[in-house]
Amino acid sequence: MSVEAPIILEKHDGALDERSSVRLWLRLLSCTMAIEKELQRRLSDRGATLPRFDVLAALDRAPDGLTMGALSRALLVSNGNVTGLVRKLASDGLVAMETDPGDRRSSIVRLTERGAREFAALAQDHSHWIDAMLAEVPPPVRDSLYAGLGALKVSIAKEIAVGS
Repeated sequence: MSVEAPIILEKHDGALDERSSVRLWLRLLSCTMAIEKELQRRLSDRGATLPRFDVLAALDRAPDGLTMGALSRALLVSNGNVTGLVRKLASDGLVAMETDPGDRRSSIVRLTERGAREFAALAQDHSHWIDAMLAEVPPPVRDSLYAGLGALKVSIAKEIAVGS
């Protein structure tokens, strides 16, 4: 039995023209938003959110923990956005907060054992979901997209440096 995929709408006909940069950006945005929306739905089915997953992922990559400031920088969000989320994760027993011995004004956040277990299960599901969403993209196309997006990152970084 074949499943017909829903169409991800674009704000134009999908063809490249003299405005190819804008159209490329819109296509990237539509793909990103579609993936993000589906991840949010699937995480919600498991009682989680994407921001919660992102905090746990950042802490999983930092076994010695992170200060709130470092966590905010890792997630590219303000300290205020992270504080409430970390407090909720702490009340759920997934992270522990302790005063930084080197700076009594700072807190270090670490995953608890329970947090590490819950994140490992979510991360495994997350990986399977991404694999499934990209399953129809042949490996040579994936490789080309990856290389092309690397070039895009360099181009963006250069323009940001010039525009600053």
